[in-house]
Amino acid sequence: MYKKYIDPDFRGAAYILHNDEVVLEHTNGYRDFANELPNTIDTKFASASAGKVFVAVGILQLIEKGKLHFDDTIGKFIDIDWKKVDKEITVEQLLNHTSGIPDYFDESVMDEYEELWVDFPNYKIRHNDDLLPLFIDKPMMYPKGTKFQYNNTGYVVLAMIIERVTGVPFDQYLKENVFDVCGMTGTGYYELDKLPAKCATNYLWCNSADDLRTNIFCVDAKGTGAGGAFITVIDIANFWKGLRDGKLLSKEMTETMLSKHSGDGQDPEEGYYGYGVWIIDGQGQKDIPYFQGCDPGVSFKSEYNPNNNTIAVYVSNYGDNVWELARNMRKSSRSHRKH
Repeated sequence: MYKKYIDPDFRGAAYILHNDEVVLEHTNGYRDFANELPNTIDTKFASASAGKVFVAVGILQLIEKGKLHFDDTIGKFIDIDWKKVDKEITVEQLLNHTSGIPDYFDESVMDEYEELWVDFPNYKIRHNDDLLPLFIDKPMMYPKGTKFQYNNTGYVVLAMIIERVTGVPFDQYLKENVFDVCGMTGTGYYELDKLPAKCATNYLWCNSADDLRTNIFCVDAKGTGAGGAFITVIDIANFWKGLRDGKLLSKEMTETMLSKHSGDGQDPEEGYYGYGVWIIDGQGQKDIPYFQGCDPGVSFKSEYNPNNNTIAVYVSNYGDNVWELARNMRKSSRSHRKH
């Protein structure tokens, strides 16, 4: 049923579970184009901003343990000269993108993430604190708490808070408290110059579909709180199951995470935001949470539909259109249910 909605030219992987049964497992294209090594179901794909959801879970876990509070401020945990940045920005404002903190990659101003590295070498970005020079001298974008605007810096600062509170690198904390708990054995924040086996290379067009270059000069050398985790599609399905089944957070906190906290609802898909997830209004049914990522040569989207207990994961290491694929699949599952 689902296979017919996949463009034969889509390169990457698609994976759908219905009631935890696999109903679609699709791979296509090469993880290594030059050597013609194919993408497989256990290929580790870059996921760009999708990793914000893991950071959100890490923060909410620390809140449930009493080590952190929603209304704690960035000044309380991170002892630096914040310059023009409001030290009273709260953890919750970072979580739901209402902080106004200067965004090192403001998507409303810059088109391409690789523009960041023209004057600042991307190979220097291996820790969250390495991104401080890219935003610390900028003014606030707007007064904290006054509006919603998607913000990458906010999640870098949340990862810095995880590190200050726990005393370990954020990716180590996430491995022990999120990935290991959910059986996500292929997921991690790997350095581009030290990638483990089965990682997909990401490709951009130069002049034609046969003229490709890799994205190694376009993205951070290692992921941060803003994103950059490598994942497998099975791992992401396991993450949703772990979240749904209460392995990561209490039932109450999970519901809070997946509820609308910001956004005006104007856009049918990007209209609302929870904590680390976008929310599609259920229009009389339960809302549908999802997370997504887009970098040069990277496109990722995964959603959980509680109305029919479906988990869907779509990823491409060629930047193919996962959003259209997700919309088509969602429509097909609705029409299938009606029949």
